[in-house]
Amino acid sequence: MATSNLPSFNVYTVEDRGQNEDPFWLKIGAAFAHKDNKGFNIVLSAFPLDNRLVMRVPADENGNGEEEKPKPKSNPRNRRRR
Repeated sequence: MATSNLPSFNVYTVEDRGQNEDPFWLKIGAAFAHKDNKGFNIVLSAFPLDNRLVMRVPADENGNGEEEKPKPKSNPRNRRRR
């Protein structure tokens, strides 16, 4: 694999807005692969408030990659107990 200055992943924090709203994705950094491909350096420009990070493959020159972000499944930590 050729070395590159391009990130292997973009790093996001995802804020759930409610049942009828799409989640809000905010790019807060990037992850760069180590030369031995056994780890990553993660560079953040902000920290997520909920301690949750999502890493996604960046789009290439042809636009392939990050076109559609998956809708996160319901998180049991966000459910209210009755």
